[in-house]
Amino acid sequence: MSGAPCTVGAVSLAKRERAALVRTMSEVGPDAPTLCGDWTTRDLAAHLLVRERRIDSMPGILLPQLADHTEKVRKSATDRPWAYLLADIESGPPMWSPLFLVDAVANAGEMFVHHEDVRRAVDGWEPRVLPADDQEHLWRLARQIGRRSYRGSDVSVVFERPDGTRATVRKRGPRTVVLRGEPAELLLHAFGRDQVRLETDGEPRDLDEITASARGV
Repeated sequence: MSGAPCTVGAVSLAKRERAALVRTMSEVGPDAPTLCGDWTTRDLAAHLLVRERRIDSMPGILLPQLADHTEKVRKSATDRPWAYLLADIESGPPMWSPLFLVDAVANAGEMFVHHEDVRRAVDGWEPRVLPADDQEHLWRLARQIGRRSYRGSDVSVVFERPDGTRATVRKRGPRTVVLRGEPAELLLHAFGRDQVRLETDGEPRDLDEITASARGV
């Protein structure tokens, strides 16, 4: 993740979303569903822990040829007591972690998206009303992730905020889809989540094509 860190009262968006994620996980428990495939909240917590604390497993998050080792380490982390998993996540990356110095930049999107993965797996979810500064930060992230998303599609993708601000995140030809909504919703869609509140403009087949495209990083 990249983009300038957003702070409110000197507390970064990454830290605030981390704390909120831990609270929500604690409320729903370790066996609750998430939007991450068949992962439970315990599986997701183990992923977050390993991502920040097991340097040997980090390359496998992005490199398919090393993914087996990463998954083996993640599964072993699910055996830890639930309270300890949550405590370690809440404390953030340790000083020796590559993510320690870049937490505010690297983890804002990670913590926000995974928080919503837990929230929106529960029936009756509603989008949160976020501060304007947070939406600005998520707008930057949405544009960055959008440029790397929707792979395999020949459709151009335009993001549009409620105030009419637009950004073309994928330029592929005359066929165009406009996704309209708050930056938080656009970011989640770019990361492959379908539980979003967006308005769309475009031909049905083009909308289907970007929905089925490779979204995320």
